[in-house]
Amino acid sequence: MIISLLAVIALGILAWMGSMMGFQYVLAVCLPYTAITVFLVGFAWRILDWAKRPVPFSIPTTGGQQKSLPWIKPATLDNPTNKAGVWGRMILEVLLFRSLFRNTNVSIEGDRVVYWSSKFLWLFALIFHYSFLIIFVRHFRFFAEPVPFFVNGVEMLDGILQIGAPRLFMTGPLILVALAYLIGRRIFNQKVRYISLLSDYFPLFLIFGLCATGIAMRYFLKVDIATVKVFVMSLLHFAPDTAALAKIGSIFYVHMLFLVVLLMYFPFSKLMHAGGVFFSPTRNMANDSRIKLHVNPWNPEKVYRTYEAYEDEFRVPMVEAGLPVVKQPEE
Repeated sequence: MIISLLAVIALGILAWMGSMMGFQYVLAVCLPYTAITVFLVGFAWRILDWAKRPVPFSIPTTGGQQKSLPWIKPATLDNPTNKAGVWGRMILEVLLFRSLFRNTNVSIEGDRVVYWSSKFLWLFALIFHYSFLIIFVRHFRFFAEPVPFFVNGVEMLDGILQIGAPRLFMTGPLILVALAYLIGRRIFNQKVRYISLLSDYFPLFLIFGLCATGIAMRYFLKVDIATVKVFVMSLLHFAPDTAALAKIGSIFYVHMLFLVVLLMYFPFSKLMHAGGVFFSPTRNMANDSRIKLHVNPWNPEKVYRTYEAYEDEFRVPMVEAGLPVVKQPEE
């Protein structure tokens, strides 16, 4: 955990010092282009690799009654037997984290093992993902002119409370609270801490730094937003406006470095569950093992030997041993 935190702090210091020492072009032009290339190539490679993996058997994770006899009610979403059930299950899984909703904790009370419902992980995971999605959509303001209508709509809903000036977007503090819970859960929950690795802590700290620097730019360490948009639009047109680099504060380059590291890290980390969930056979397959025969194509072709052939080969020894045979040996 400490190593991940120090790594993120070091990245922030590196970006701050680099912007002060005149490396704005490297931080804001070279690295973003590299990061986008690595992200797209890496993401496509992982998806294609998963798509090519054969899955000969029906191996979905189930949580309910499988379809069997007519008078036994099946669990169509927890144990789907057709594509409609799989679609319904996947939609609820992707949009509402349905399996995580049934999250449970276990504790030992005296000589008993007690399981009890725990919805906090589901709640804060949902808050984090939807807040991140809304923040992502809001950033389309910097990539399009005129600003798409749906971006204005999302901003209106996100800042509907009209708190402060500039107005407070609710997703800002919400995502920080959600990230604090997810990090704290790995630190203070002994069972989760035991199985947590550097690859679990690093993206959480990195995203926390990304969100924190974004909030700092909006409310505390102000930057010229108009100049930022001009520069971002120039990047999109592959004609970077180097004159704008000196007008943007150092906090922007810290924010940018966190973003490019996240993009390059994404395809090779656990964050790829964003795309991998659609290729997981435990989720995207119907449990139709009672309806359809699943044959493993990797099995070698069988060479069968009939009893008649066996007896033809060993008929004489069988007779000499006193074993019954279908056909007596020739004299």
